[in-house]
Amino acid sequence: MLKRFSLFLIIIFTAGISGTIYSQSVHKQLIQFSGVVVDKNSLKRLPYVAMMISNSSHGTVSDNNGYFSFVAQPSDTIEFAAIGYKENTFIIPDTLTDRFALIHLMDKDTAVLNAVVVYPWPSKEAFRDAFLNLNLANNDLDRAKKNLAISEVKAKMQGMPMDAQANFMNSMQQEYNKLYYAGQYPTNNLLNPLAWANFIQAWKDGSLKIQ
Repeated sequence: MLKRFSLFLIIIFTAGISGTIYSQSVHKQLIQFSGVVVDKNSLKRLPYVAMMISNSSHGTVSDNNGYFSFVAQPSDTIEFAAIGYKENTFIIPDTLTDRFALIHLMDKDTAVLNAVVVYPWPSKEAFRDAFLNLNLANNDLDRAKKNLAISEVKAKMQGMPMDAQANFMNSMQQEYNKLYYAGQYPTNNLLNPLAWANFIQAWKDGSLKIQ
């Protein structure tokens, strides 16, 4: 009976020592892996870069400043992936015991696409018919007259936005109107006979537009 009890104590003691050694070895294998992901050419920090431990479901994503930090093990292969950059890997050295910091460089992935020309014709036959039936001006003078026609110029002017000088003049005119009517009520165009005359004339010639 005494021998069995002694054997039982030896087994428990051995198992405790083994468990302690195993837990310490497991604890030593875990390291805090941190760092920053940057562009290789501009050294600009890259946000939202995905990092994944190879052959596992553990990983993280870099923050707005490109910083990341997660728990890994020595000899782990870390896969880095980001939109517009080439995927690459980094192997954590197997000599580490506590923590490791890294500045990881990413190469841009430039995709060259073939040129695409969009035509308004559904087929080559439709393009041939449109080309053969194209009515072009005979000489430079006819083409110049067509380009400088009053109707063509008005149509182009109506759809053309104001340039920098016109915007500046409009802004200055508004400021001038504010100063001109400072301390009093501005004029009401409903009682302005010239405004009514312009309105009736625009109504007759068809140039009136409601904006």
